[in-house]
Amino acid sequence: MESVGSIITYVIVVLAMILFSVLAVTTRKILRSATYLLFTLFAAAAIYFMLDYEFLGAVQIAVYAGGIVVLFVFSILLTSKPGDNSEKLTSKSRALGLVASLAMLGAAGWALVSRCANYAVRPAMEAPLMSDLGTTLMGTGEGQYLLPFEAVSVLLLACIIGGVVIARRR
Repeated sequence: MESVGSIITYVIVVLAMILFSVLAVTTRKILRSATYLLFTLFAAAAIYFMLDYEFLGAVQIAVYAGGIVVLFVFSILLTSKPGDNSEKLTSKSRALGLVASLAMLGAAGWALVSRCANYAVRPAMEAPLMSDLGTTLMGTGEGQYLLPFEAVSVLLLACIIGGVVIARRR
């Protein structure tokens, strides 16, 4: 049975995540949008910590909140003035965005409901060992992720080189 305090904490974190997510996509100041994204990622890390996934919470903070948002801010500062406003959306773009968001909301709701309906049937999972997790993330065999990990690192390197090239032109 969950305690009332943990449920209240969960509701606060989820409301913060929803608020900052909406602010990240609706604000016209691009640097503020990156800041709201940072708060959203911190809230996601808080959810991981509440679920006792300390490793995923730490990775969320270190990689996404620490690395990716810093890369976004670096790119924003190199390519535009931080105080600039983005363009207003035309009504056609707004309608298309509304339709797409409603479709994604329906898909996410269906996935959540179908997952919860089958929850009682699934066996309990054991926590993986850190050695197994490391082998899976950095292995080269089937179902292991060294190649995608290296592909992402090459992509980030290309982003850094592109940022340096843009900065040199100025």
